[in-house]
Amino acid sequence: MKIQLSDHFDYRKLLRFTLPSIVMMIFTSIYGVVDGFFVSNFVGKTPFAAVNFIMPFLMILGAVGFMFGTGGSALIAFTVGTGDRERADRLFSLFVYVSGVLGILIAVFGIVFIRPIASLLGAEGAMLDQCVSYGRIVLLALPAFMLQFEFQSYFATAEKPQLGLAVTIAAGVTNMVLDALFVAVFRWGLTGAAAATALSQAVGGIIPLLYFARPNSSILRLTKTRFDGKALLKACTNGSSELMSNVSMSLVSMLYNVQLIRYAGEDGVAAYGVLMYVNLVFLAAFIGYSVGCAPVIGYHFGAADHVELRNLRKKSLTIIACFSVAMLCLAELLAQPLSMIFVGYDPSLFALTRQGFRIYSFSFLFAGIAVFGSSFFTALGNGLVSALISFLRTLVFQVTAVLVFPLIWGIDGIWMSIVAAELMAAVVTILFMIGKRAKYHY
Repeated sequence: MKIQLSDHFDYRKLLRFTLPSIVMMIFTSIYGVVDGFFVSNFVGKTPFAAVNFIMPFLMILGAVGFMFGTGGSALIAFTVGTGDRERADRLFSLFVYVSGVLGILIAVFGIVFIRPIASLLGAEGAMLDQCVSYGRIVLLALPAFMLQFEFQSYFATAEKPQLGLAVTIAAGVTNMVLDALFVAVFRWGLTGAAAATALSQAVGGIIPLLYFARPNSSILRLTKTRFDGKALLKACTNGSSELMSNVSMSLVSMLYNVQLIRYAGEDGVAAYGVLMYVNLVFLAAFIGYSVGCAPVIGYHFGAADHVELRNLRKKSLTIIACFSVAMLCLAELLAQPLSMIFVGYDPSLFALTRQGFRIYSFSFLFAGIAVFGSSFFTALGNGLVSALISFLRTLVFQVTAVLVFPLIWGIDGIWMSIVAAELMAAVVTILFMIGKRAKYHY
């Protein structure tokens, strides 16, 4: 049975509707994980460190698509909730076209300035050259990567989350197969890993574009549109929290790399890379649930259905709490085997990674609350609160902790800083939810 945005959602229906978005985000996160596995095991430790060193910069550039996806889908879902389907199509088309043009411009900027930026961040010698060669190839697919981020949100809004899942799986499988072929079989090294990632991102961005450009069975379609500065501004401000979250996470990752080079050298950057791969996959479950749930929240907010809003908030927090406990337990169990898979060839690097893993995993106990809370307020059209939660979580709390904690606890303080930051962000999110109950009647 097809699930519609206007339905009443129990736990089973809510999980069924959001599951494709969860899996979509996890598969998207696996791109980097697969690259890391093949580069680490078939190319070497320095190229592996180079990929992890330049990846935050690439993610900053791609985050604009996430902004249009989350901010735009909330506005589109609200418009559908008011019954104006024609305007919803115009808005959808406008956001896709604008983000596509921006993707081309941002890609050109990245290709031109990637070397001085990587050098400024501290890369030098062979690692600098490898950062540049990997980054420039991946940037060729940046417009498609931005669209892929965007369509992950729009598929749920279009009531086609299963189709979005199928596209993401196709892109993920493309990445895995090409990584194995280019890196392990053809031995193209870092260039092969970058090409595999770029081609898989092209699959994830172009297929949805072709689907929505033709007559389809979803509630959205790409059509002729007209410029609407007010709607664009609303989408950008509403999605600014997700943009800020992604940009801040990338900036903080750069700071972590700087601190790790100071305290543990190249091994520290490599160990952090392994933790980031696991972090991306685990956080993807929270992000995917929030992305999948946001159009439902936006629809019922637009329809002024306060009873269903209360129902969605209560059930979502319960689901997030269950996810959080499960992820902590899973991360503790997987600390040793995952460290072995990525860096088992180097005993000292393996020990460093395993120790960091066991401390870092406690962050998953708190991270989901702030991730959902930010998305929740985005869906309600309150971009300011959403952005503030993201800003505090991903920038203020983490920067403060990663600068202070290592002075007290050394390298372990770097791993502990993320746990402290996520705990503080969870507290702030809960306070905002309590404070805004009367305004939104949830």
